[in-house]
Amino acid sequence: MNLLYWLDPWEFSPTVVIALLVPAILFVRGARRAKVSAARRISFWFGLVALYVALHTRLDYFFEHEFFMHRAQHLVLHHLGPFFIALSYPGAALRAGIPFSWRQRFVRPALATPVVRKLLDVVMHPVVAVTLFVGLIYFWLMSPIHFVAMLDWRLYRVMNWSMVIDGLLFWWLVLDPRPAPPARLSPGKRVLVVIAAIPPQIILGAFIFFTPHELYPIYSICGRAFTWLSPMRDQQIGGLLLWIPGSMMSVIGALLALRHWMRLSARGRLRGERRAKAAQALTRTAAAPAGGDR
Repeated sequence: MNLLYWLDPWEFSPTVVIALLVPAILFVRGARRAKVSAARRISFWFGLVALYVALHTRLDYFFEHEFFMHRAQHLVLHHLGPFFIALSYPGAALRAGIPFSWRQRFVRPALATPVVRKLLDVVMHPVVAVTLFVGLIYFWLMSPIHFVAMLDWRLYRVMNWSMVIDGLLFWWLVLDPRPAPPARLSPGKRVLVVIAAIPPQIILGAFIFFTPHELYPIYSICGRAFTWLSPMRDQQIGGLLLWIPGSMMSVIGALLALRHWMRLSARGRLRGERRAKAAQALTRTAAAPAGGDR
């Protein structure tokens, strides 16, 4: 077996192909016009390829037949892939990749509609963002819901895509390198948001790891890919993947958000610092004539 064998989809999905091909084309077109560094390009392509591997390769068979493989898949879909895409900050390149006439006629009017603006305001609210990010993990790992999701291919795809979309929204919010505004959150709030997502992941991962009975019998019922791995060991590894790597990704995100905060502060681009500088400038301007009269 070679690499191409494993990259071959277990079940072909035109939705996955289109959803990943469109941003790839837009990024290639836009990166020629926008200034995108080599590091940002590598980050974007790594994240996009990671999503493809987790969604549309032969590995999907193992994701469906081992709990720890399923957790590895969601670690990529919810954390790793969206994290690196957001880290590349591809917004300018993606916009530049859209033909100007399309942006004027379709994109801007769509984004300016009250429904879209209100929806973005809701899902990008810090409390909602954390609740969705952690809540989706808990929701899909509830035993009855997980049982049905792994049996129904439609619900299985909804589960996977919900993790991808939520991961992109969350990490885009947290890793935004700009000051607020135009960013939705101030740098300090970005740090707090990602830190708030750490304890619930640790608690759930530890719960799965230490539970003495099988929580997800669906894998035993449908047949396991690795017959040499016991159900409890499989469950423990899956709990550890949520407990340690998942939490560590959030720690790294917090450190990067803190780095953006310090960088913006050093450059005097925070809102409070801008106001203080403006007030100082006004004070100097007002004092200058009086000093001249004396």
